[in-house]
Formats: sequence, C-alpha cells, structure tokens
Amino acid sequence: MNLLIVTGMSGAGKSQAVNSLEDLGYYCVDNIPPALIPSFVDLGKRGSESLSRLAVVTDTRGGDLFSEIENILNMLKGRNVQYKLLFLDASDDVLIRRYKENRRKHPLCNVSDITVEEAVKIERKMLKVLRLCADYIVDTSLISPAQLKEQLSTIFFGNNNNGFSVQCISFGFKHGPLMDADILIDARCLPNPFYDEGLKNLTGLDNRVKEYVLSTDDAKEFSNKLLSFIDSAVPLYSKEGKSRLCIGIGCTGGKHRSVTFAEEITKFLNEKGYNCVAVHRDINK
Repeated sequence: MNLLIVTGMSGAGKSQAVNSLEDLGYYCVDNIPPALIPSFVDLGKRGSESLSRLAVVTDTRGGDLFSEIENILNMLKGRNVQYKLLFLDASDDVLIRRYKENRRKHPLCNVSDITVEEAVKIERKMLKVLRLCADYIVDTSLISPAQLKEQLSTIFFGNNNNGFSVQCISFGFKHGPLMDADILIDARCLPNPFYDEGLKNLTGLDNRVKEYVLSTDDAKEFSNKLLSFIDSAVPLYSKEGKSRLCIGIGCTGGKHRSVTFAEEITKFLNEKGYNCVAVHRDINK
C-alpha cells in the first residue's frame, strides 16, 4: 500500500491537491482525525485494489483531535508503516488574501476570537515540526491548480533513478520569487530578448529566442558552467535520498531567458537518464 499523509497551512490548496491526487489514482480521505489514520492503514493492508494508493488529509480543521498527529506518526513508524508526508504551504500574505477574497473562516477562528492574520501566525507555529519532517513541501503561492497537479504528478510518478525526479521551473522575478526551489539560478545577467522587437512577443520555446539567448560567448560559457554544475550536483541530491529536486531558474519576466535555460537543463538531465520535466510558471503572463 502506498500511503500519503497530506497536511499543511489552511488555504494553501489541500482541497485542490486532493482533487489532483484523485485524478492521479489515489483514494483520498479529506479532513480525517489523525487517530483514524491507522484504521485506514489496516483497511489498505487487506489488499483492496482501491486502497493501493491512499491519501489522507489531516490538518487543524480537526481542532483538538489534530494535536495527536505527532504521536500517530510515531506510532506508524513503530509499526513499520511506510508513508510519505506532503506539506502544502504558501506565504502568509497569500494565505491571508485568499481568506479575505473567498470570505471563508479560518479554522482557528472557529475556536477563538482572533483575526485571520493572527490565525495564520498561530497555525504556522503549530505546524512547524510537521513542515520540518515533511518528505515533500509544495509552495502554492504563485502556481495555478493545473501547475499544482503537474507538480504532484512529477513528485509521485517519476519512475527513473529509483523514483528520483527533477522539476525545472522557469519564472519571472517581477512576478514573485520561487519559494520551494532547492537550486535557484538567476539568468538576468544575460542580454534580454524582450528588447528585440522581433523576439519580444515570443518565448524561450521558440528557436529564434533560444538562438538569441545562447548566441554570445558569455552565454555559452554561462550555459557550459551551469550544466557542469547541474551534472555534479544532481547525483548528490539523489545519493542523499531526496525523492524530488526542484531547480528554479529566473529572469525578469519569465518568458525568454529562464524558459530557454529550463528547457536546456531538462533536455540535458533527460539525456543523462533522469526523470525531468520543465514547468514554465510565468510564460503566459
């Protein structure tokens, strides 16, 4: 049985994650008290085909019942139950904005007379330990539901290098930083195709932009040294037992230079035998 425990900050997209996981073949149970997780594990051990991939969501909506989560995780380890912990996160500003936009009440506001801002700060302290011990952390601050599904698919269905998968994400700094990158690269030091009228409205997926970005001696040296670093670093992450590696590469707008190099890195790693996909966060902005 493949057991995935999903938790994280309220408003970070756990419901969207559940929808995506269901589409990916998981049997999902939302808003479950931690104490009931072992019961679902027992059901899964009976060999039911529908429970071969089980995802349970548990979080602060459970109130006092959620306080048992650390004890339950220790119990599962004591019973040699293999599981992975997925933590959904987002910046405080984004979480607060989401609650104010949809006018929903934060779970911690149901049990005490506090503001959303205070609730977010309290919840982050409550979940600090879980975040530290999570196998996977996905920051949803600046990604769409479709991009979240793509990330989850990459994380849980990579089949090369013992399940080790790599995601190379291009982005634009002006649209906000990439929060969950393990390796972060800045390509703003290279000439920007945005200022060429013939290339301005194209993206790094177009060969004309790619040729422009990689045409100078500086760019070629940058590319060679970057790929050499990637070639050295990625095996070390895999050797350390990391299941997923996120490489972020940014430029100003996230349409030209970062896209070009994200594609170059992805091609390079796939040729090396890794399971690598490119995601272009800001290419349509």
